[in-house]
Parts: sequence; structure tokens; C-alpha cells
Amino acid sequence: MNRSGWLVRMTVFGVVLALAAVAAGCGGGDEGGGGEGIRVGLVTDIGGLDDKSFNMLANQGLERARDELGVEIRVLQSQSDADYVPNLSTLAEEGYDLVISVGFLMGEVTEQVAKEYPDTNFAIIDYAYESPPSNLQGLVFKEQETGYLAGYLAGLMTTSDLERTNPEAVVSTVGGQKIPPVDRFIAGFQAGAKAANPDVETLNAYSQDFVDQAKCKEVALDQISKGSDVVFQVAGGCGLGALDAANERGVWGIGVDADQSHLGEHILTSAMKRVDQAVFATIEAVVNGEFTGGGVTVFGLAEDGVGLGEISPVVPQEMLDQVDDVRQQIVDGEIEIPETVS
Repeated sequence: MNRSGWLVRMTVFGVVLALAAVAAGCGGGDEGGGGEGIRVGLVTDIGGLDDKSFNMLANQGLERARDELGVEIRVLQSQSDADYVPNLSTLAEEGYDLVISVGFLMGEVTEQVAKEYPDTNFAIIDYAYESPPSNLQGLVFKEQETGYLAGYLAGLMTTSDLERTNPEAVVSTVGGQKIPPVDRFIAGFQAGAKAANPDVETLNAYSQDFVDQAKCKEVALDQISKGSDVVFQVAGGCGLGALDAANERGVWGIGVDADQSHLGEHILTSAMKRVDQAVFATIEAVVNGEFTGGGVTVFGLAEDGVGLGEISPVVPQEMLDQVDDVRQQIVDGEIEIPETVS
């Protein structure tokens, strides 16, 4: 397989590697994977399971643990932030072995509930605590790494001679709320685009929302009117509106968290965050009696925790090779990527 093939097939490789690890850890074939009797609960943020983003991915990891490890699962969806504490507390009261909360916005309440239920294990996506209780583990990602790769590709495409390009070299990002995971994506994207072309202009704005697609679409349309021909959405379900705007105006869109190439030919690629893999690995640790709280687990390119999804087939092989070279440089620690938006 050539180097560019890795970019398109990374997701498959990540799943294969994880499956191999499960097979090794389970002694080679006990049906159910040894998780019988283990109960795992998941609490979504207000984006819900239909966000086609990280809530959806978290649930996929949960369902995979049910199918492969034999654990019992339950999902509580939050309709508002007022539901976070009751949902988390309900699962702890019912004696679930592990309770997983999804999203940075649940950070403070997850710590609060974890302290109230010290005999229950908790994990949270996208939150890194300085000193969490011993039954709580943060699961975070190097979003800046996959953002950098997406930005590098965007910088190459916006200056190429391919159809649908803009000679002014403008790319943009539509963020949800200004929180660390979102800004790591954006900071990486901007740095990658400028590394590919120092003259590229990068636009950025926040919708202040992760759900309402109309808000993100409005932001993206404004950016496109200012010359952006590559729009990167970093706003969960809201960001689907930004990708819709890209489609309507005939410019490139870049998805986030999940591989969103299924949305149409206007998707250049997706900056993926393997929330599903993080959830599965954490549940597997509980099943194997190896769960450790009180810290943070980090997933980056080197751990197959982030990476690019399917890349548009119109991208030339030369560009794919360049992006793959950059990926290896990141893994080797040769590229320093900012984590905050300037």
C-alpha cells in the first residue's frame, strides 16, 4: 500500500488494531469478551446521539463494547445542561460500573458527581483535570494534530489549479463555542494552512452553538462571501449547516470528529477524533480490571486517536504524498503545533 493510502484507510486500520488488542486481551475467543455483569452508562451533552459527531461516536464505542465485550449498556440523552447532574447521578445510583460523560461542557458537573459517588468509576470525553478524584479519568485528544493535517491540505487546495479553487487563497473555520477542544482544532488548521502557503488568509468565527445548523450556515456563508473556498466546521451538529453552505456555494467543506464524506462530493476530508476508540478502550480497561482514574489519557496521531477521514478522489497524488509526509513529521515530533487560537 502506498503512503497516501494510509490517509484514506486509517479508520479501518484503527479498528483492526483495536480488534486485535481485544482478541489478545480476551484469551482468544470467549464469547462476550468477559464483560458479563459489567454495566456501563453514557450521558450525552445537549447535541444528542444524532449530532453525526462526537456524541454519535461515543455511542458507537459503547455499542461496540456491548457487542464484543458483553457489557450491559445504557444511554441517557441530555436535553439541556440542567439534565447533566441528574443523568450522571441516576447511573451512579443504579450501580453502573462506569459512567461516561461526553463533552467539555460537562467537566465541572462530572467532577462534582464523581466526588459524590466515590465507588463509581467515571470518565469524560474532552476534559483534562489538573487534580481529579481517583475514580475519574479525562479522555482528551490532540485535535491540533488532525486540524494541522486538514489545514495543510486546505492550504494546498486553495492555491492549486484544480476546479473550484480561489486564487485569493482564503480558508476558514466555523467554531461552535470557544472551548479548548474547538480551539485546538482551529489553531492546528490555521497553522497547517499557513505552512502549506504562507500567504493564505485564515478566517474564523464562532456560532456560539453546537446544535442549531442555521447559525453555523450563516457564519459559513459570510466567510464564503469574503473569499473562503475551504470551510472547516468545528461545531458538532451545528456545523452541518456550515457544510451545507459550502455545498450550496460550490466550495470545499471539511468535516469534524467523524468521517463526514458521506455528506457529498463537496467534502474535501474530515478531521477525525476517534471518540469511539477512546470509549471502547476505557470500557475494556474496566472489564480487564485495569481502569485507573485520577489522571488524563491522551489520544493523538501516534495512538490512532486522531487523523484524516476519506479524502476527495480529485486530490492529486502529489498532494496526498505531501500531507502524508507532514503526518509522519508530526508523529516524529518534528512539527510544533499551537493549541490556542491567536
